[in-house]
Amino acid sequence: MSEGIPAMWMRGGTSKGLYFLKEDIPANKAKREQFLLSVFGSPDKLQINGVGGGSPLTSKVAIVSKSRRPNIDVDYLFLQVAVDDYAVSSAQNCGNILAGIAPFAIERGLLRPEKEKQKTSVRIFMENSRKVAIATVETPESKITYTGHTYIDGVTFPSAPISLEFLDIEGSLCGKLLPSGNPKDEVDGYSVTMIDNGMPCVIIEAGQLGLEGNENLEELEKNCALRESLERLRLKCGKIMKLGNVKEKTVPKMTIVSKPLSNGMINTRTFIPHKCHHSIGVFGAISVATACLIEDTPANKLSLIPSGEKKLCAIEHPSGKMEVLAELRNNKIISTAILRTARKLFDGVVFSNNDGLKAS
Repeated sequence: MSEGIPAMWMRGGTSKGLYFLKEDIPANKAKREQFLLSVFGSPDKLQINGVGGGSPLTSKVAIVSKSRRPNIDVDYLFLQVAVDDYAVSSAQNCGNILAGIAPFAIERGLLRPEKEKQKTSVRIFMENSRKVAIATVETPESKITYTGHTYIDGVTFPSAPISLEFLDIEGSLCGKLLPSGNPKDEVDGYSVTMIDNGMPCVIIEAGQLGLEGNENLEELEKNCALRESLERLRLKCGKIMKLGNVKEKTVPKMTIVSKPLSNGMINTRTFIPHKCHHSIGVFGAISVATACLIEDTPANKLSLIPSGEKKLCAIEHPSGKMEVLAELRNNKIISTAILRTARKLFDGVVFSNNDGLKAS
């Protein structure tokens, strides 16, 4: 019988993934990718021969280790395993899977909860973007808990709240908040905003695509002309955003915006990059909120912007809203925070279909 590799299956935000200790997974990149593709059952639209759920949102990986960096608790590498392709990407962060990092690190003994406190703050180095996030989790009696009363849209039941604060995430992959230097650009006949505040995104108004903005996922998925137009635009924007040829990459994300429908700041539909997201990613929401707060962007003109230097930005998506707290100083965003939840689903070992793929 093949030897299994320890892993924890967790829901982080509105995603699910396998969480590994770095020491347990193959260090060699090619072996690691082979191992993960086998474990998730890719490539196959159903991922029937693995643990994946046939969706990019359930085909994710976190690799975690105790950090040697000063003032950092743990290092976190995110990997996106393709569903129907031989591909494993490290080209982006994932803020939803990030929500499970602090609980996992505590579960695995990488750090201890703060004594005599009901909460523990964990400083996380995000290897994909080389940026830092601070996760604050509930630790009553010095133990992690998943039980609570916090709901997030896209998840049916409540859990304990997890606060994620982000510092200096501008230009996470593109090097600049506005990679072109402009709040608005004309690309392929469309007016778009190319932005990267944690996630490279191309933001385009629904009306330019012949949409209302309230279409459901099934309508958008079946609209082949729309998907082809978005992909042509994505490929051109990728080069402008200094991401190179993005044909095989998962960034930039394509976000369609329209006026809010439910008293939020703005309404969205996001392709990640080829499937329409049932909600919106954490870093995608932060990038969209940022675009809304920048003058002269198409999103800014559509937005209902809250007053004050601390703005609670409700980003509407197909499953509800995601709230981003943005703090401004002299019209510049100095920090962003978001509330997520996570839950441990099972803990054990996973098996590859290929022998000899242990950590090495």
